[in-house]
Formats: sequence, structure tokens, C-alpha cells
Amino acid sequence: MQKVTLTIDNVKIEVPKEYTILQAAREIGIDIPTLCYLKDINEIGACRMCLVEIEGARNLQASCVHPVAEGMVIKTNTRKIREARKANLELILSDHNRDCLACSRNGNCELQKLSEDLNIKDVEFEGERKEKQIDDLSSSIVRDPNKCILCGRCVAVCSKVQNIGVLAFTNRGIDTEVAPAFGQSMADAPCVYCGQCINVCPVAALREKSEVEKVWDAIEDNTKHVLVQTAPAVRAALGEEFGLPIGTRVTGKMVSALKRLGFDKVFDTNFAADLTIMEEGHELLNRIQNGGTLPMITSCSPGWIRYCEFYYPELIDNLSSCKSPHQMMGAILKSYYAKINNIDPKDIYVVSIMPCTSKKTESARKEMEVNGLRDVDAVLTTRELGKMIKEARIEFNKLEDGVFDEFFGDYSGAAVIFGATGGVMEAAVRTVADVITGEDLEEIEYNVVRGIENLKEAEVKIGDMTVKVAVVHGTGAASELLDLIKEGKADYHFIEVMGCSGGCVTGGGQPQVSAKVREEVDLRVERAKALYEEDALMPVRKSHKNESIQKLYADFLGKPNGHMAHELLHTHYAKKEIYPTKEEACDGKCDSKKCSCESC
Repeated sequence: MQKVTLTIDNVKIEVPKEYTILQAAREIGIDIPTLCYLKDINEIGACRMCLVEIEGARNLQASCVHPVAEGMVIKTNTRKIREARKANLELILSDHNRDCLACSRNGNCELQKLSEDLNIKDVEFEGERKEKQIDDLSSSIVRDPNKCILCGRCVAVCSKVQNIGVLAFTNRGIDTEVAPAFGQSMADAPCVYCGQCINVCPVAALREKSEVEKVWDAIEDNTKHVLVQTAPAVRAALGEEFGLPIGTRVTGKMVSALKRLGFDKVFDTNFAADLTIMEEGHELLNRIQNGGTLPMITSCSPGWIRYCEFYYPELIDNLSSCKSPHQMMGAILKSYYAKINNIDPKDIYVVSIMPCTSKKTESARKEMEVNGLRDVDAVLTTRELGKMIKEARIEFNKLEDGVFDEFFGDYSGAAVIFGATGGVMEAAVRTVADVITGEDLEEIEYNVVRGIENLKEAEVKIGDMTVKVAVVHGTGAASELLDLIKEGKADYHFIEVMGCSGGCVTGGGQPQVSAKVREEVDLRVERAKALYEEDALMPVRKSHKNESIQKLYADFLGKPNGHMAHELLHTHYAKKEIYPTKEEACDGKCDSKKCSCESC
């Protein structure tokens, strides 16, 4: 690797010639401020916060895009640089809604932090501001152009990482804003609601559609029996909302906090993850043995499901018909749980705590109900749960470890790894291997499907059968594999697709971290470690060995993929038009007051 020698703030350093000045400075602990910069995703020098002075250059240069050169002499902290950075930041602030106390990112805002670091006391450039309309019509994502600083990070991640490109710069001059094409709402755009745009937004121009007040109302309603379930990835990230290191597992404290919030019962979506493996595993075997559509593709990620419906509708028949785990759980709670506890299902209110913003829209889908009852009534993100705990003045870090409530809080180690890319595949293979061989196999850790490579392929030898599998995460990476399938160039039995890079651990509803932290720490790896750690600690590590799951089938469901299971736990999907008319979007039949269709 060819290197060059340069001097930054009187420190001589040797770095690869492909480096930028920003990278070189960070190598020696010099923290040049940035705002629009996202390593390998958004490197455009637009915000001008990273300006530096290069000896011999006429003007200050943006360090995030300026390459290093042999003998270069650079200053990163002179009066000229400080004044230029402040002026640029004040210009950004002049057209920004600065109602910080009422902002969802107050205390965790990169713009706010940078203003503090640069000692901004006042904003001199107070010109006329245009109040723009907030787009809050979707069930998942709210877009507030009044907070947008036009950094382009959301545009880049949607286009370059997710390969969707729903967001773009529209209009010109003072009217410029980041929005879907054709003036569409986020509700009508072909967005998969993965929330990666929220995760990279440095302010609160993009945020989840909050259901916190709706859940508080349900808890206060004495006529409601309020049940809460938590997804596996939540326990790997919730602690970050309370200052704990990234990847700290807080399962017990999370349960205790939920009980203090007033929920009647606290259950684990992991129970339904085990249930999903039973249904999905037997569905896979049925397809392999009876000539069904292959490869079968997992259906746990609602962002991926929407992506398939919009962009790869020809592969809809390849999708597993299983609902996602939290929807399965809701259906079981409003049927079996209601029955054994003699509760009218209409009085049961199910809340899901999810790492995912797309789950909000998923729970609102017309397919996600049984006998007129919604499977899930409200979805909160990990961030929203953190806000509720703080609002209730619960000292999270001082809580004793609690335990999930009976039966529906029982789960295997296979279930908890659902939150990491490759986890669903590994959990499925653990069960399918036992079913095919008729044995209780001791080898259950399939490391070949673990890790953060975009595509992981494996041939798993199970008895006399060789099962060809693939794991892919992030819709951008998924598109490359899906194209191969369409062209007949990929031969698999089973494929796991997660809508977000790394899986649910980096879902759109997880705690937000700054661009600098994202560069220093791989969230996908650190949060996944917590899940594999819990898996290793569990006494039962295969879904079909969960005794409560066995009892559920014996007493209520009958058999996997049976009539009752299909009625409650399975669904169907259909092609979606990328840019339908407003009338086509819902055909005037929806009952939502939030729909933007003229018919409604």
C-alpha cells in the first residue's frame, strides 16, 4: 500500500495515499467537526463544517473530500477556520426550527452538539423563514422539512445502501427540501419504512410516528387488558438510551421497567419466534418434499416484504406465508391466551416493542387481523420505550432483573438470535435438522451464516439431504441476490432476507448514535454479540424443544401448518404499484382518517 507523509497541526503522519485529510486527522486524534459526512455513504463536503487550512491553497478546503498528498501541511484550528465554521453553522441554524426543548432529539442532536462545541451564542443571520408542511400521514415515518438541514445523509443511505431512492432533493433555492418524488407523502411513496433515514438524520427532520400517548391511554383504561411483548433486538440496545455501552444486554431490567409502567403482562416475542420456526421450518420441508416454490424466502422483516411487493413482485410466491413473530404473538394472545384466561379478545390490547419502524405499518395492514380483531394494536420503537421509562421517572440502571410472565415469556436460544442477520436461518436449521434426521443433534451453532458480510452462502448437510441456503441483509444487498434468482443464476432452498443491514439490531427504531460513533463502532457487531450471548446461556436452544410451544400445539393449534395455524399465523402478500394514484392506493375503502386519498 503506497503511503504519503504530511503534517497536521505540527504532527507528522504517514497514511495511505487514498485517505482524505479528515481520515488522516482522525488517525492522530484530531476531531475535525462534520455534519453531512457519513463514511463511505455521504462524502460530499456540503455542510462545510470540516474546513481546514492547507499551506499554499487559496481557500479553506473541505477535509472530508480533499485527498492527502505528499508533503502537505495542514492546520485544523486557526481563527480563520473557527470563524468560517461558526458562520456556516449559523447559516444552517438560521433556516432551522430551533424549538429544541420540544424536539424528539433534544439532548441527542448532532446539530445541537455541534452548536455547543463551536460555542454558538447567537444566530446573526435571521432572515425570513418559510414554514413548510409536516408530512405525518404514514403510519411509520414523520418528515419535518422545517428541521431539515439538507445534509443529504438520508438521501444517500436510501439510495446507496438500501437501493431504493425514495428521498431526493426537490425544488430549488429557499424552496429546496428533501422529499419523495412528485410531491407525494411518505404514506404514498414506495417507501419500505426501514427507518434507516431516521437513524442517519443528524436532527429530527425524520422520526418515527409516535404511539406513546396511545399506549399510555390504553394502560390507563380499566376496561383494557394490556399485554406487551418485546422483540429480541430491543434488549441489545435499550440500555444505550440510559448511557450504557453499545451492546449491553438489559433483558431483566427491560422486563422490570415494563412491569413498572403498568402493563398487565410482559411477554417475549421470542416465544413467537420459536412458533415462527415451527411454522416456517415445516413450510420449507413441505415445499422441498412436494415440489413447492423454491427458494423459500423468510417473511419476518416487514421492510423486506414491502420491498418485495414494490420492486420484486415476481418473487412474492417465494415468500413464506408466515406472519412475522410479533403478529403471530398478537394473534395467539387474542385467541389462545384469551381462551385460557376467560377474557373477551375485544378487551385485550397488544403492544409490541420493536427495533423497527416498518412494524408500525405492518401492524396496520388489512391482512393482519383475524375475525375482525387486529393482531397488534400499537407498536413502539426501542426509542419510544426509552422515552416512556424516562417519563415515568424510572431509574432504569438501578432496576433489579425481572422475568417475563408465564408461558408466553418462555423461549429458546434459537429465538433470541432472530435479531441478528443470519439468526432466523440458524434457528430454522437447528429445528429442520432434527426433524429430517429424527435425532437431537448436538451440533447446533452454524457459524457459516453468522457475520456481517452482505451475502453468506452455505450448503448444510442434514442426513441424506443437502440444503442450500443464503443470508442477505439490507435491501440494497438483497437486490443483487434477487436479480440472480430472477435470472436463474442462484440455486437455493431457503433464503433469509432482512431489510436492514445487520438485521433488526440496527433497525430504524433503535437508539440513534452520531456519525462519528457509527464510524468508530460497528453497531451490527456489538449489538449482535448480546443476542448470541443470551442464546449461549439458555438451557433450551432449539425452537421445537420449547415445552410451552409443544403445549400450544398439543392443546390448541394441532400441528404445524395445520388448519388452525394457517387461520391465525399465516397470511398473503400482493404486488404494490410503485407510484399509484391516490385513489389506487386505498381504493377509497380504508377507514383511516389519516389517509391522503381524496376518496377518504
